Amino acid sequence: MVRRVTHTADATTPPAEAMFAADEASRGLGIELLEQGEGTAVLRMTVTPAMVNGHGIAHGGYVFLLADSAFACACNSHGPVTVAAGADITFVAPAHQDDELVARAEERTRYGRSGLYDVTVRRGDEVIAEFRGRSRSIRSTRPEES
Repeated sequence: MVRRVTHTADATTPPAEAMFAADEASRGLGIELLEQGEGTAVLRMTVTPAMVNGHGIAHGGYVFLLADSAFACACNSHGPVTVAAGADITFVAPAHQDDELVARAEERTRYGRSGLYDVTVRRGDEVIAEFRGRSRSIRSTRPEES
């Protein structure tokens, strides 16, 4: 089930939505969580003047950050705290100031405490970047969460 995000976190908020509500880095850049579901997430970001590099295009680090944030929401949708074990990105086309980018993350597989996720970043119908993230769930040190 995909859930459209409409509020801030509380006790009934899904794990990925609660995590994003506490993500000052992503939210501080204007990134919005549009949808989240089990193993999926959709985020949006508008490229600001501060995100443009010396070539007049969006700095790849910001595109990576958007994809990574979508990946984080998708892999944390199942509940246990999950972090990146690694990630790769392929930049397909440049993004420019004022472009609205949308990142859609989809779980490919989970095995044990690990997972594999693909994220496509688009400007409208045009693919800007393809990202693949590898996740790892962290074991809790508190007995009631193990």
